[in-house]
Amino acid sequence: MDVKIVSPDDAYRLSKFYEANELHLRAWEPAKEKGFHSVKAWKERLQDWCSPQGNAMSVHFISTTPEGGEVAATCSLTNIARGPFMACHMGYSVHQQYEGKGVMKALCQNVINYAFEELSLNRVMANYMPRNHRSAKLLQSLGFSIEGEAKRYLQINGVWEDHVLTSLLNPGNT
Repeated sequence: MDVKIVSPDDAYRLSKFYEANELHLRAWEPAKEKGFHSVKAWKERLQDWCSPQGNAMSVHFISTTPEGGEVAATCSLTNIARGPFMACHMGYSVHQQYEGKGVMKALCQNVINYAFEELSLNRVMANYMPRNHRSAKLLQSLGFSIEGEAKRYLQINGVWEDHVLTSLLNPGNT
């Protein structure tokens, strides 16, 4: 798989990724309004994310198939904080046909390396719903530590869901 930071040219492939995985991802993501994953909406979003004046508080990555360039997985660093905190949140999703094949772990590892080496962050945080056993296993395999549980942390499909809070600390910082 190829890993890259998203660009405005990725609007079509991201739209197709979310269209193909709508049911697969629905249980784990906040509800989206109609048209949220249209090519037009992705073009607008990516223009903002990728512009020099855009959202410097996030970086978004995709893993694509070598043969067709289709999106196999996404991973984002959001809420990037500088100063004494030097931290961010990491979110991710994988195409249902690549689930359990190591694609997500490889992409997340690349993104974590970017967070620590390129952004010099001290902490990457990732949270998951207690019933999401795949996310628990993924984060554990990446070295994340459980720090606690947040009650009614995020609204997922209209329901306030508890989340397990985890983090990974930059091994180069002491």
